[in-house]
Amino acid sequence: MKDKVVVVVGATGGIGSALTHKLVVTGARLVLVARSLDKLTALAEELPTEVAVMPTDITDPKQVEALFEQIIADFGQIDALVNAAGAGVMKPYSNLETADLDAMLDVNLKGSFYTCQRAAQLMQERKSGHICNVVGILGKHSMAMASAYCASKYAVVGFSKCMAEELKRFGVKFTLFYFGGVDSPFWDSVSLKVDRKKMLSPETAASAIMYALAAEAQAVPMEINIQPESHLFF
Repeated sequence: MKDKVVVVVGATGGIGSALTHKLVVTGARLVLVARSLDKLTALAEELPTEVAVMPTDITDPKQVEALFEQIIADFGQIDALVNAAGAGVMKPYSNLETADLDAMLDVNLKGSFYTCQRAAQLMQERKSGHICNVVGILGKHSMAMASAYCASKYAVVGFSKCMAEELKRFGVKFTLFYFGGVDSPFWDSVSLKVDRKKMLSPETAASAIMYALAAEAQAVPMEINIQPESHLFF
């Protein structure tokens, strides 16, 4: 990963932060993206080498366009994009409000699509690149109380696979990560009762992403599925 330009979206979350700490020691050139400049700055100060921080609301396509223009201006290329941002609302389907659905579709679906679309265009020009979308196990399996969340994550899987088909002849790889519950700040704002002690650690998830990013050029790790032993889906 030395000197590769890696963009981590959702860098201040549990998985994004753990991944950033692992990537920085490889010599990768990191671009950390999240909404909060304060959180990005705090994360950057924890790291042993300098990284770029670019606060961005990925639900706004104009901000996403400006983000990638700045990355190209500063670094000249993008080798990998990791989408680790996400929003979650867990409620019975009958209690979901319009704002709940909008929030999940805006961040999980639209935000991921905007960043993938722009990164893919740049990678296609260079005929090289790797896009990693952290979907979660609810992008593959259904669960009660998660109808809107699953809708947003299933949609990410759909567009990712379609884009992968279009881009494979240009050397652009896609990897989808179906992690089971990960003990991260994601659950701080979710009302669903869960036992976080039995979840995967953010470091476990980050190690899986590192494995995919470091794969040989001709290898395409298309899907990685890791779940805690306490609640497996088959």
